[in-house]
Amino acid sequence: MKLVRYAAPEPHWGLLHDGLVRSLGSTAQASEQAALDWLVDRGRPAPAVDTTPVPLEGLTLLAPLAREATVYCIGFNYRSHAAESGRDVPPHPTVFIRTAASLVGSGAAMLRPRASSHYDYEGELAVVIGRGGRHIPEAQALSHVGALTCFNDGSVRDFQQHSLAAGKNFARSGACGPALTSVEEAGDLDALPISTRLNGVLVQQSTTALLVYPIAQLVSYLSEIVELRTGDLIATGTPEGVGFRRVPPLWLQAGDTVAVEVGGVGRLVNRVEDEPS
Repeated sequence: MKLVRYAAPEPHWGLLHDGLVRSLGSTAQASEQAALDWLVDRGRPAPAVDTTPVPLEGLTLLAPLAREATVYCIGFNYRSHAAESGRDVPPHPTVFIRTAASLVGSGAAMLRPRASSHYDYEGELAVVIGRGGRHIPEAQALSHVGALTCFNDGSVRDFQQHSLAAGKNFARSGACGPALTSVEEAGDLDALPISTRLNGVLVQQSTTALLVYPIAQLVSYLSEIVELRTGDLIATGTPEGVGFRRVPPLWLQAGDTVAVEVGGVGRLVNRVEDEPS
């Protein structure tokens, strides 16, 4: 079972089935509350629907983020990516935060900023919290995961040298989606294949089995720092193959198409456009 967030024209949440979307409520607020309830129940009960279904292809998808969600990102969580970056594997998860304004949905344009030509892709799996909590034991952590989605942690590498937050939070520089996929539909969270293609060419390929800090450990660790809330998103890190470590570097250009695919979860596709002047 999958949920999507789309413009109607206000942001609405809908249940996706066989290419058709049913709104979860007559108002944006009601549909979001239904989506949060769905996450808490890990997608098992069918949420109430109140409208005639519409084709997915006719909708403008938004990043599937609740309005008050926090986006936690994990760096260097694949040994191969740490190695290509000239970094040691960190002794603890490396955490940073992205703003919602830095993310777009599938099908939308990611913006190459005017301030830099060093714009890079990072394909990842993201998990979304269902039942929130604090001080969650690792043995129970996966029961707090409500859904999964694809994530592109688009990075502005020269500004990243100024600070991690600077390089990761340019407006519309990253993406997530296309949908929230239930845990039951996705399968084993610790064995999901992940790939990134740039203009159809495979540039990243790995599996969540190779995460340094598995999903359960990430959820438990973050819950020691903050109270995780329903709808919060955790991007679990990117594997090797990013553009800035290639020779010569492979920077994103206007007109490029980036596709991040996670087996059992979905395929996130975005074109690249230059930031308007």
